[in-house]
Amino acid sequence: MGKASSDEVFTDSQLHEYVKEAFTMTEAEHGNLKDKVQSAEPPVYCLMATVKEAKGILGKDVSGFSDPYCLLTILEDEQENRTRQSRAKPCKSVVKDATSGDKIYQTDIKKQTLNPIWNQTFILEFEDVVGANFHLEMWDKDEEVSLSQKLEDIKSNFNSLRRMIKEAKKEKGTDDFLGNIVLKLQDLHCTEDSWYNLQPRTETYPDRGQCHLNLKFIHKARDGTLSAGRSAYINYCGILQQFVQAYISKQQSSAPWKGALCGEAQTLLELYATQNDLSPFLQDLAKWVAYSKLYQSLEVDSSVLFQQLTSVEYHWHQQQLPYQQYGLCLVAKYRDIFPPTPSATPKLHTLLRILVQICKTQAFQKLNPAHFELHDEVSDAVQDLLEIVNALSRLIGEVQEDIKHNKDVWNRVFVSAVQVDVFTVIYQRFDSLLANEVKETLSLMEGQMEQPLANSLFPVYLCLQAIHKDKAFLQKRGLLELTNFHEGFREALPYWLNQAFSKTQDRVERAVQVDQLQPLQSGSVPIKHSSSAVDLVACIQPICQLSEQLSWPDPEEAFMLMVKLTEDVCRIVVNYCHILKERVRVLSENSDHGSAINMLCVVVNDLEHLRSVLTRLPTQLNWAGLRERTHNVIGESQFHNTLPSQLQQAQSILSREIRSALDTLGKKAATPLMRYLEQELHYMNENLVQENFNSLLTPLWNNSVKILYQVATQHPQQEGLMVFCQRLLYTLQCLEQCFHAEGNGLPLKALHSDEYKTLRAHLTHNSLSSQELVQKFLDRKIKEQNVYSGEKYGAVTLLTSYRWSDQRLRVEVLNAVNLVPMDTNGFSDPFVQLCLEPRHIFPEVEPRCTHIKSCDLNPLFDEAFEFLVSLDQCQAPGACLVVTVLDHDTLKTDDFEGEAFLGLKAIPGVGGGREGNGLSSKPDSPPAQIRLPLMHPKPNEDSILRLLESRKGERDAQAFVKKRRQREKKSQEGI
Repeated sequence: MGKASSDEVFTDSQLHEYVKEAFTMTEAEHGNLKDKVQSAEPPVYCLMATVKEAKGILGKDVSGFSDPYCLLTILEDEQENRTRQSRAKPCKSVVKDATSGDKIYQTDIKKQTLNPIWNQTFILEFEDVVGANFHLEMWDKDEEVSLSQKLEDIKSNFNSLRRMIKEAKKEKGTDDFLGNIVLKLQDLHCTEDSWYNLQPRTETYPDRGQCHLNLKFIHKARDGTLSAGRSAYINYCGILQQFVQAYISKQQSSAPWKGALCGEAQTLLELYATQNDLSPFLQDLAKWVAYSKLYQSLEVDSSVLFQQLTSVEYHWHQQQLPYQQYGLCLVAKYRDIFPPTPSATPKLHTLLRILVQICKTQAFQKLNPAHFELHDEVSDAVQDLLEIVNALSRLIGEVQEDIKHNKDVWNRVFVSAVQVDVFTVIYQRFDSLLANEVKETLSLMEGQMEQPLANSLFPVYLCLQAIHKDKAFLQKRGLLELTNFHEGFREALPYWLNQAFSKTQDRVERAVQVDQLQPLQSGSVPIKHSSSAVDLVACIQPICQLSEQLSWPDPEEAFMLMVKLTEDVCRIVVNYCHILKERVRVLSENSDHGSAINMLCVVVNDLEHLRSVLTRLPTQLNWAGLRERTHNVIGESQFHNTLPSQLQQAQSILSREIRSALDTLGKKAATPLMRYLEQELHYMNENLVQENFNSLLTPLWNNSVKILYQVATQHPQQEGLMVFCQRLLYTLQCLEQCFHAEGNGLPLKALHSDEYKTLRAHLTHNSLSSQELVQKFLDRKIKEQNVYSGEKYGAVTLLTSYRWSDQRLRVEVLNAVNLVPMDTNGFSDPFVQLCLEPRHIFPEVEPRCTHIKSCDLNPLFDEAFEFLVSLDQCQAPGACLVVTVLDHDTLKTDDFEGEAFLGLKAIPGVGGGREGNGLSSKPDSPPAQIRLPLMHPKPNEDSILRLLESRKGERDAQAFVKKRRQREKKSQEGI
C-alpha cells in the first residue's frame, strides 16, 4: 500500500523477483511461500492519520476566532457517488451524510483560536486503496449562549456587526464549515508528512488556511502464523541483513561496502517498516545492530557504523551517545528491549559483559579520569527510569508484574554478569515509591469513603499484599515503608465486609426464590435436600475465603474481623431459615396435602444439611490458625467465649427450627392417617358383625405397634431422635384413642400389651428433653446410693438440715473414713467437694470445697457450708447433693476417691411442705446425721448418658456428659 519515497517505481513482479534472488530461493520454494502467504488470513488495511495542527483558519465567531474540530473518514467511490446523488442541493457536509457514525472520527474542540494544535492520531480502516478517498472536514463548533452574553459581545465587538448579523440569521446549534481536504489513497506515499490547503465549498472565502497531517499506511490484525514468536523489529533486522549480504555478494569490486542498497531493497524495507509501524529510531537501531554484526564477517566501511550511530543519537532526543552511554540507555530500557524470554535474556547478558569489558580497557580509563563505577551506573540506570502512573491500580499492577520478572528472570542475569542484585534494588525503590503514592492517594479519600470507592480499593489492597509478600526474596532485610500499608485501608474494611455480606445475602435470597423444594436426584445416591441448600454452601464460601484473602496483619484486629465474618455467616444461615419457611408457605398454598408434606420434608433435610455446614465452619474459617496468631493478645477464655458462642447460638436456632418443622410435619402427617383409619374402621364396623370386627382389630393393633417399634429403633440419625420419638409417641396415643373408640373398640387391657408397654417406655425415654434426662439420671443415682452397701471406697459423714426461716441449706462435713490410698507413700491428701445438681435448677450455686488434709485416710474435716436455695428448688425432680472426695495432687490433676449422691428431699426440712404455705413461721427441723458410702461409676453402662451424648447441638448436655465421662475414666470399677 502506498508509494515508496524513491523516484524509481517497481512493479510487483520485479519486487518478487528480487526477493527470490536475495534469499536464494528456487522458483518452487518461492511459489510455495507465495501460496502460503496468499492463503493466510488477509490483514486489515488501515491509514494512520495524525492531525497535528492548523494555521490561518477562518474566524467564524463574533469574537473573530473559531472553536475548530475535525471530522475524518475514508469513503469509497460508490459511497461518495450515492451521497452526491441523494443530495437535492449542495451541502457543506460530506462526511456526516456519507457513512455511519462509527466510521467517523472527531478530534477535540479547540476553544477560540485560529491556529489550533491537536496532535491526535486515528486509525481508519478501508478495504482497497483503489477508489478510496481520505476526507477531512474542519468545522467551527457553535455553542448556545444566553441573550445577555450576546449583548455583551455586541458592546465589546461593535466592529464585527456584520458577523453578528450573519450569526443571528444562522439556525441555532448549527456548526460552521471551515474547509476540507480530500486525498486519493492511491496517490499517497506509504508515509506522508505535509501541510495541506483547506479547500472551500464555495468561492466566498477561497483562502481558508492549512492543516498539517501525517499519514501512514499500516496493517492491523495480521496473521502471525508464518512468523510466530518473532516481532516486526526482529523480522526487519533479519530482512535487512539478508538484503545487505545479497547486495555485497553481487559487487565485483573489493572496496568496502558503503551502505548503499538497490532500489528494490530500499522499497521493500520502507514498505515493511511503514506497514508494521516501526519508528525511525527502531529502523536506525535495527540498521546499527545489523551492520555491527555484518562488520564481523563482511568488509563494511566503518563510516557506515558511524553514520548509523549518529542517526540513532539524533533520534534519541539528539543526545551524544558514546557506546558506553548508549549501552547504559539500553540497560535502563531493559524491560522494553529485552523481554523476559529465553531468547532475549542472553542478549542482555552479552550487553552487560561488553560494558564490563569496556570499563576494563586502558583507553577507557585514560579517557575517563574521573571516578566511574559501572556497578553504580547500572543501579542508577535501573532506578532512574522507574515510571509512576496516575491510576493507582494500574501502577500497582504494572509494578507487581515487573517485580515478578525481576525476581524470576532478570536478577539471575545481573547477578551473573555484574554482581548486581537488581531485585533488591528494584524492590526497595518500588517499596518507597509505592508507599508514598498509596499514602498520598488514600489521604485524599479520608472522610469520603463510599461503597463504590471501597470496592475499587479492594484489588489495590490485594496487589499491595502480594508485593509485600515478595520481601521474603530480598537478600538484604531492612525496614520497608510498605510494612504497615494495611493501616490506610482501615476505613474501607467495613465496606468490604458489608459488600461481602450483602452480595451473599442477595444470592441466597435469589436461590430460595427459584427453589421448588424438590429433592435433588443426581448420581446413584439420591440427595434429599433441595437446590437452595447446595447454593447456600457455595454462597457463603466467598465470605469464608475473605479472611484468608485479607490476611489482616494486626492480630487483635484480625480477631475482630473473624468475629464479624462468623457473625455474618450465622446471620445468613438464620435468615435462610426464615425465607425458606416463607417459601414453603407460599408454595404449599396452592398445592395438595401430599405435596405440602413432601416439601416440608425437604425443608427439614435442608436445615439438617445446613447444620452440618455450620459444624465445618471453624475449619473453613481456620480458627486454629487465628488462635495461633492471636494467642499473645487474645486470652483463651475470650477466644472461646466469643467465636464458639456465636456458632452455638446459630446452631441452637437451627435446632429449634428443625424441631418446629418436624412438629408441623408430624401434625400434618398424623391428621390424614387418623382420618383414613376412622374411615376404614367405620366401614368395617358397619359391614362386619361385632365378633368378627373385634377379631380384626386385635391383629391390626398388634401389627401397628410392631411397625412403630421398628421405625422407632431404626432411626438413622441420633441428633433428631428426641423430636422423632415425640412425634411417634403422639402417633401412638392417637392410634390408642382410635382403636379404643371411647369403649366401643378394644378394651384398654387388650391395648396395653407387653409390646405396647415396651414401645411406650422407649418413646417416653427418648422423648425427654436433655434437662429431663439429667434429672432422671440423678434420680437413678439417688436410688443407687440408697441401696448401695459396703464401703469399698470409704465413706463420708454429713450433718444436714434446711432452715425454712431464711431458706438456707446447711451441710456440715464431719469426716471421711477408710479412704483408698492414692499416693506412693500409702496415704492420700483428701478434700471434699459439695455440688448441687442439676445445674439448670441451681445455676447460681457454686461448688464448695473443704480444706485439704495431708497424709490421712480417715480425715476429720468438721466444716460447715450454707447454700441459699428455695424450697421449690430442693423439691425439684433429681435435686441432689453430689459429694465428691478427691486426693489433692500438686503437679497432676486431682485423683478421684469416690462420690455419693444425697437426695435433697431426704434432708430434714425439705420434705413434707410446699413453699408459700406458711412454712416460714414453723420451727426449723433439727439436723440429721447421715453416713454415705462412696461409689465409683461403671464406664459406658448408662443409657441416659449415651442418649445425651448423641445430642451434639446442646451445650449444657455435652458439658454434663463430659464431666461424667471424666469420672468414668478415673473409676476403678472398669479396672
